[in-house]
Amino acid sequence: MIALSDSVFITPEAYLELEEKSNIKHEYIDGQVYAMAGTTDTHNTIALNLALLIRNHFRGSECRVYFADIKAQLEKRNRFYYPDIIVTCDPKDRETPTYKRFPKLIVEVLSESTEGFDRGDKFNDYQTLDSLEEYVLVNSKHQRVETFRRNEQGLWVLQTYTPDNQTFELQSINLTAPFTELYENVELEAMSTPTAQNQS
Repeated sequence: MIALSDSVFITPEAYLELEEKSNIKHEYIDGQVYAMAGTTDTHNTIALNLALLIRNHFRGSECRVYFADIKAQLEKRNRFYYPDIIVTCDPKDRETPTYKRFPKLIVEVLSESTEGFDRGDKFNDYQTLDSLEEYVLVNSKHQRVETFRRNEQGLWVLQTYTPDNQTFELQSINLTAPFTELYENVELEAMSTPTAQNQS
């Protein structure tokens, strides 16, 4: 993410108004606005595959899945993020067409430029959402799904799935799906190799 200004503070209301007119997406962090980088075809295909799996699973239900262009509002941290996938079953989320406040599941597809943020500060911020039951990281370099679930004690517990499991589970929405469908038509991104200096 690239900060548009280091000094100008804007309100959440001003951010939402500006974002409606913008040709590119920006995330909002406590008064600062950050331009988002574009995604790759690998990233986009993985996210779309999963969104379709969830959408088909929800047919006939009151739950909704949103893909790429809908924001999550984190009121306690004064932030708006664009998760790759948001799932909400709360009727109050139909009152806000461009952002959702009560997601039960958030998914981020990892990329090299955002992985550290998705695992660190962003996950820490997402944990302030009382409605959130599950946070999922989908890898774009390996076939791997990491699910963080909030247990009864309020602690986040990690479970990792690989193709050895054949399927992965999203317990928050009672969905079990095959790896083959999640990574269908996906060419995994190449891993960056360490430089000679890093290897010493």
